[in-house]
Formats: sequence, C-alpha cells, structure tokens
Amino acid sequence: MTHTDLASVLDGARVVPVLTVPSAATAGPLADALAAGGARCAEITFRTPDAEQVLRAMAAHGGLTVGAGTVLTPQQAERAVAAGARFVVSPGFDEEVVAKCCELGVPVVPGVASATELMRALRAGLDTVKLFPAEPLGGTPMLHALAAAFPQARFVPTGGIDAPRLPVYLAVPAVLAVGGSWMATAAHLQRGEYGEIRRLIAEAVHGSST
Repeated sequence: MTHTDLASVLDGARVVPVLTVPSAATAGPLADALAAGGARCAEITFRTPDAEQVLRAMAAHGGLTVGAGTVLTPQQAERAVAAGARFVVSPGFDEEVVAKCCELGVPVVPGVASATELMRALRAGLDTVKLFPAEPLGGTPMLHALAAAFPQARFVPTGGIDAPRLPVYLAVPAVLAVGGSWMATAAHLQRGEYGEIRRLIAEAVHGSST
C-alpha cells in the first residue's frame, strides 16, 4: 500500500477526527455533527466494547469515510474491515497487522516513533505512517528531521495536537493529514455537546483549507 491509496480514500481531507466512542447510542448524533461540521472522514478507535458497532453505524451514515484506529492485531483489523472500515490505523508497526490489511486490500497507517521504525515500514512497502505520539516526540521539528532523511515518506501526525497547533503541522509539506481528538472528546460525548463538536469540526476543516 502507498500513500496514494490512503490519499484516495481520504479524498483530500487533511483533518482526521480521532474518536473514542463509549456507546453505540451516540454514533448517529455524532456522525450527524461531524458531517454538519464539514468532516469527510473519521477514525474510530478500538478502545471500547462498542467500537465495532460504532464503526458499523458511522460507516452506514453515508456522509463519512470511516476508518479504524488503535488496531493492535490482525483479528481486530479483520473485524474492523468487516464492520466497514475503509482504512486501518495502528499506534505502532506490526508486520502481521500490515500483512492482514494488505491481504484485505485496505490502506494501513502504522505508527512510528523513530527513524528505525520508519525504515521498517518503508521496507514493508508502505510510504505513509502515523507519527505517534507526535507532540511528545518533538512535534514538527521531529517531522522535518524525518522528512529530510526520508523524502519518500508521508506522515499523519497524531497525539497531543490541538487546534492552535493544527496549522503548524499542516504547513509541513510531508504531512498528508493530521489526526486529533480535541474536536470530539469523551467529555463532549458524555455531555451530549454535539453542537460544540460541530463547531470544533468546522473550525478545524476551515483551518485545513486555508
């Protein structure tokens, strides 16, 4: 899989809301809020018991391209794709997860935290990786350093990024898209603040297009 596969799936979207959704009951209103805010894609993390049901419900929404995040095993990757995931994201590089995703024909974005891990991903035939956790690793200076050494690589930085830092990351030429959870947090969902989610999504989408 190459970055062109993922870019095609993302269809120009440069902001990927990363969502940890505790209950499938919130999937419908959340999908509506994302779409109303202008989001075209979302990553549903496999961190909750309802993750598959949430993924299935949001994939059926029609207005969103939905992927699965925090995928740690080939079995999770298989379940995610069966539930409607169009791409798979992992916090680290795992050969078996990558192989399963290639077998299933979906773009996979493994996490890397070092040049060594990036070299392993490139050797596996990938050229798009998730820099994770981006901010604790050094943020954009780390991205610039890796991009200089590996000009063929594209990045989806995620982890610790917030609204003020979004434009800084998007300005890095090697960045394909930026993942972030600030737009729809667990607290927003717990309080049912779908209007606020819509506002934050719209703000991020607008910022990514300027």
